[in-house]
Amino acid sequence: MSVKIERQVHASTSESTALLGNIHPILSSVYQARGIQSADELQHELKGLLPFHQLHDIEKAANLIADAIERQERILIVGDFDADGATSTALAIRALRQFGAHEACYLVPNRFEYGYGLTPEIVEVARHMQPQLLITVDNGISSIAGVKAAKEYGIKVVVTDHHLAADELPDADAIVNPNQPACQFESKAACGCAVIFYAMTAVRIELRKRNWFSNRTEPNMAQFLDLLALASVADVVPLDKNNRILVDQGLKRIRAGKSIAGIRALLKIGGKQANSLVASDLGFAIGPRLNAAGRLDDMSTGIECLLTDNDALADQYAEELNSLNEERKNIEREMQQQAMSWLQSQGKVLTELEGEANQLPWGLCIHDADWHQGVIGILASRIKDKVHRPVIAFANAELAKDVSENDARELQEIKGSARSIPGLHIRDALDLIAKRRPDILTKFGGHAMAAGLSIKLKHYEEFQLLFDQVCHELLTPEQLDQVILSDGELSAQDFNLNLAALLKYAGPWGQQFPEPIFDGCFNIINQRIVGSNHLKLNLGIIGTQQCIDAIAFNIDLDDWTDESCQQIRCAYQLDINEFRGNQSVQLLVRHIEKR
Repeated sequence: MSVKIERQVHASTSESTALLGNIHPILSSVYQARGIQSADELQHELKGLLPFHQLHDIEKAANLIADAIERQERILIVGDFDADGATSTALAIRALRQFGAHEACYLVPNRFEYGYGLTPEIVEVARHMQPQLLITVDNGISSIAGVKAAKEYGIKVVVTDHHLAADELPDADAIVNPNQPACQFESKAACGCAVIFYAMTAVRIELRKRNWFSNRTEPNMAQFLDLLALASVADVVPLDKNNRILVDQGLKRIRAGKSIAGIRALLKIGGKQANSLVASDLGFAIGPRLNAAGRLDDMSTGIECLLTDNDALADQYAEELNSLNEERKNIEREMQQQAMSWLQSQGKVLTELEGEANQLPWGLCIHDADWHQGVIGILASRIKDKVHRPVIAFANAELAKDVSENDARELQEIKGSARSIPGLHIRDALDLIAKRRPDILTKFGGHAMAAGLSIKLKHYEEFQLLFDQVCHELLTPEQLDQVILSDGELSAQDFNLNLAALLKYAGPWGQQFPEPIFDGCFNIINQRIVGSNHLKLNLGIIGTQQCIDAIAFNIDLDDWTDESCQQIRCAYQLDINEFRGNQSVQLLVRHIEKR
């Protein structure tokens, strides 16, 4: 895999000032490179949020939920086992209980027993909880059979989801999903938590119309913004303007000390200070710990952490989640080593050989019967980052204990988690395979960059060929080269704390609205390996006497055991290092090349 640093086209300083007003010229050009054309697009007040009535079926959903609250019916939330699902479930339960729905409860399928979504099997579990209304959060748009089963038991169903819809929609009483064909909601990038937030906002309006709050306190929906920020970042949804508002407002709430106990506890155990929090901290410090519960055990631990208002109990849940995350990291590390060893043994790893690279498949499938189902998504992401092409990691699904060895060969199902690169919409790629060979894919669903699927083990080799073929059709050779888009080169006077802080907090930065990256050449003053595989550098800014510290995480040690290299070119973020209460500028290196 080759990596190229390409500089983005930036407007001139005078053009930047004319469009975005009197802000730092470097920040102005960064914004414009990300598609910002006016100062209005940088306004993150709540009044700028898209109105809920744009969402198809939302009034119908609000009426159904308000009716159930008035009648004091049991409302059951069926969630998903990732961070978006956990925050969505917590938000729904918190809102319903504040609305007066004292019978509101939740159920999250265990991924190892029931798999994803509202399946007929999970409906069978749900019906024993005797709900009159079932609301899905962060799932349901593909649950044709599950919704049918619930309706047959006389349970009303409201689907709230954000995943892409298939050709057929479930026969729910209402479906709220910006990605269903009839929906005119402008933000197709909303996460599941944002969808249920909008739905609960509509419920509050409906209850207000019914004078429901004449003798009870009407909840302020802004209290849920911390959950929305966490969900949007952890689910890696594109940060369009609507999502930037949600994330920015949620971060401000957390920094002001107004977040829920669970988020405070997870920040504390992640070593992050609430008052200096940035969006990436939610993704790296909280998201993995919350996800670990759904990957290895039961997401109920994560949901309870987000539901409790007791600080001591929140700390206890956070400790459990942290332990699960450490276990997850150990499992992932072993799986990744196995995957890379397998690639090398097959002669398919990308290595430079006489100026040419041995070619991997364009669409790469990897499978091991002993891999952990809950960790294959992270494994696919890690391998995708290393080889820069779409990757699907598969693990064996559970088989019934009484299945014979002969039947197992016929019945064994494997579950896959897919991660893609820019240029290939992974859910559309799977849909294309399903249309060509409807007998192979048992089920699938997802987004542009991530998806889940199930196939029979006996079809694995054929699926490998089909996936690679589709990737060849949908990608170009140039798209298999990783491109780092740079915002240009900084001058010596730009390496200062004021600019570093301005850029750090100017976002919120995230998916499709990336943190500023710059590039340049530097002299190496000294270097050393820290930790297991991190490179600590002291760099000289060429043409000056000025030096600056830099760190590159997770580098290939073989490339840096020889210290003869005197100069590098790197792509980096301008970062702030804090040590013993002192702050200094450092470069957070994203890519490094010897000169």
